[in-house]
Amino acid sequence: MTGTQYGNGREDEALAQVAFDALVGQLALAPKPGLPDPRERTARDHSALRWSARALVPGLTAMAATARRTGEPSARLRMDLGAIGRSTEHTVALAGGGHRGALWTLGLLVAAAALRPGAGPADTTALAKQLAAHPDRRAPRRPSRGSTVSARYGAAGARGEARAGFPHVRRALTALATSRARGATEAQARLDALLTVMSTLQDTELLYSAGPLGLRRVQAGARGVLDAGGTATEPGAAALRALDADLTEHTGAPRGSAPLLAGALFLDALKLAGARG
Repeated sequence: MTGTQYGNGREDEALAQVAFDALVGQLALAPKPGLPDPRERTARDHSALRWSARALVPGLTAMAATARRTGEPSARLRMDLGAIGRSTEHTVALAGGGHRGALWTLGLLVAAAALRPGAGPADTTALAKQLAAHPDRRAPRRPSRGSTVSARYGAAGARGEARAGFPHVRRALTALATSRARGATEAQARLDALLTVMSTLQDTELLYSAGPLGLRRVQAGARGVLDAGGTATEPGAAALRALDADLTEHTGAPRGSAPLLAGALFLDALKLAGARG
């Protein structure tokens, strides 16, 4: 038996809570170019977003507990996580919907973190990669919008991102550290991390809604903000505002980037907690 099998429910709940906090932190960030801005929402809208995010917590807790009991990134664990994920999607739908991409990303990362408590981001994403490599043999055999777009344009999509070990989550973590070291505020560092993801991600949601031209527009705009010095500088902040206005008016929302930022914030919080411990 491995040491990971001796956990308890409190540890699993704690991992799920860290994941929830990361998702809420991503939701509260503003301005997110082309994405919903909490400053422009009513209190009721923001409460609904948080409520539906909260509906993820029992499922994420169950994923952590299942991974801890299993002790290895096996095909059986992958199937169990898929079953929990589908049940959780139903619960989230009843609570208002959304967060499907976040459930996929955070679910794999929470399970990986439960498999190796105390592991750093690189080891955790490597374990998530091993999990994602297994097929979910119980999953419904129908093409999803993401898989259809991935096949059409050759984009990796959410599954490809996970099977590659979440490279954009890792890039976001690097961007967080770099921006903080340069004196950016936490909000600015998180925006820089989001823009780093947007600058290279082959976002299947964006490809579906805006096509390749829309994707290139988002990527070029995100690179422009970073090249201007990032959101902590006046030129970068001005470029961010211009990009947000442009995407809101002309381009589909780059929704695929937000869950990856949430994944980075989750791993970042675990790393900081480990350093304090």
